[in-house]
Amino acid sequence: MTLCENVTCFTCERKRLLKLCLMLILISIFVIIVLISVKHNRLDDHQRDTTELDSKSPSTLCKNTDGKDLVSDSTSCPEFIQELLPSAERTALLYHLSYLCLGNFPELEAVIREGALQTQLLFGSSEALLLKCVGTSENFVTSLLPSLKVAVEKNKPELALKFLEKAKEWISNIIMNVKEIVKRYEKHNHDLCDMNSDIITVKKETEKKQQQQTSEMKELQKIIDGLKEKHLNISEEIEDYERKIEEKNTEIRELISRIRETNFNMYSMIVPFVDSIISHIYKTIESTPEKDQLRALHADLSETIEAQKRLKEEEWEIQVKLMENELKLAKLQTENGQMLSVRSLDEVRKHLSQIQKILVQLQKFWEKVGSKLDTLKERTFAGEIWIEDLTDMKEEFLESIYAAEEGWTKFGISCMKANNIFSFQANEAYRFLEINPSSLSEEERQKEYEILKEKLQNIKPNTACPASGS
Repeated sequence: MTLCENVTCFTCERKRLLKLCLMLILISIFVIIVLISVKHNRLDDHQRDTTELDSKSPSTLCKNTDGKDLVSDSTSCPEFIQELLPSAERTALLYHLSYLCLGNFPELEAVIREGALQTQLLFGSSEALLLKCVGTSENFVTSLLPSLKVAVEKNKPELALKFLEKAKEWISNIIMNVKEIVKRYEKHNHDLCDMNSDIITVKKETEKKQQQQTSEMKELQKIIDGLKEKHLNISEEIEDYERKIEEKNTEIRELISRIRETNFNMYSMIVPFVDSIISHIYKTIESTPEKDQLRALHADLSETIEAQKRLKEEEWEIQVKLMENELKLAKLQTENGQMLSVRSLDEVRKHLSQIQKILVQLQKFWEKVGSKLDTLKERTFAGEIWIEDLTDMKEEFLESIYAAEEGWTKFGISCMKANNIFSFQANEAYRFLEINPSSLSEEERQKEYEILKEKLQNIKPNTACPASGS
């Protein structure tokens, strides 16, 4: 073989290795930061119905067996995890309110205390889980993605495979932790339903010995019933909007999958969140039927999200009015020797259910990544995957990695914010349990009511992933 033939052979072999290297790197990134469009699966609701609950009250875990309690896909942006926060903050305040209202009944004080302590422990575990998500995001940004850039620039596929294996360990560990905590939330909600049944039993026994309602109490009860009816109606409207939002998100994901621009296809495989991909389409892709259709769909989605946001704000205003009137009624009931309602505990279950749903999103997120990773390993080592020469696309490839770094950084920051909230809830928010509610004077009790009411009013609904602008 001549020197010229040797050089030609060496050049061909080098080009073949380069193709294989770039193939491994591209598919690795696709697995680790795959486009996240995880649909919210409706949670199976195993809680027993407590038949004594007000039939007009909003859906809770105890009653929500018809599958109507929906949450639309919110994993389109890095901040989706922050939807946990309002529910986490309200839970302790509602426990505190229940503690004040029912603490004069010794047999119930212990029941409420036990439920609050179990929730506090769950929040501590949730705090630790979120910290692991922060750590994994940081590892992607500081270890995995830089190693992939080096692998692209220096033709070192073994480096990419090494960190791919390490990422699988991170993912498997998080999945195991999320599954465990979701099960604990589900069991805790079962226990809270049982606790509410116990309270209702005591309430019925107490009512046999109570005086008749005064005219003022009857008038307040009439107002409360009207507000409950409004709250139920607006909750149903919000659920309808959840369905519409999910339908629009599905249409958008399907439309994005039909866009065939080469550079965009690479970007969409590497960048983790839909909002970033949509912004990239608007900035870089020339006018096409798909782009025009996407713009129309996205505008429609934005309007739907804004309409739902307004409804949630209206719902919260109704809840505030409902709480104010219930506190007035509670004061009169106390003066009349009657046991108070347990609606604040119904709200506790509702918020714990919402937290559980967001954690299920997190579980599905990591499960999908782990599943893709397993598939990649099997197909890669079986030699089934072949792609075209990506040498001319190196610049776009690296640009996508930079965008992915930005997305994972935001996700890590979002998880840290949520971690801080859960840390406060686990360590500080339940200190009210250190005080015996029966030792409070009526003036002190009223002061606590006012403080709790103000704090609850200041916690607004959180839409972490509004539709991004064009």
